[in-house]
Amino acid sequence: MKKTNLQNLGYIISVIGVAIILLWIGVFKFTPTEAKAIEPLVQNSFLMNWLYEISSVQGVSNIIGAVEIVTAACLLLHFFWKPAGIIGGVLSLGTFLATLSFLFTTPDSFKVVDGVPITQFFILKDLMAVGISLLIIGKSLGK
Repeated sequence: MKKTNLQNLGYIISVIGVAIILLWIGVFKFTPTEAKAIEPLVQNSFLMNWLYEISSVQGVSNIIGAVEIVTAACLLLHFFWKPAGIIGGVLSLGTFLATLSFLFTTPDSFKVVDGVPITQFFILKDLMAVGISLLIIGKSLGK
């Protein structure tokens, strides 16, 4: 394969991977288990805690889940319709920046175990997704 073919394949796999994660987690947000699990993260977030003023714990989780599902759909649609990539890329970027902010707003996110600083590692994967979101926006804008 040529370098450009490998780059294209890597891009396609990356976008599909982010879309699958968003779709899967988005669907899970409609369950009471996930709604309760994200409550401390959202509750301590200055970006998102206001949502609990307009809806219940499950309602907030449903809203977040719906946004994640729409984002996943836009990411997949962008292979056929570039404007969907702009929408999906921006929503994806916002989603992953918001979740990364949980590292700094959720109490006890950072701990030292056996002399090694640790954090909620599941959130750190979102750093890669921020980069992929920027690639999607750039490619959708033709830049």
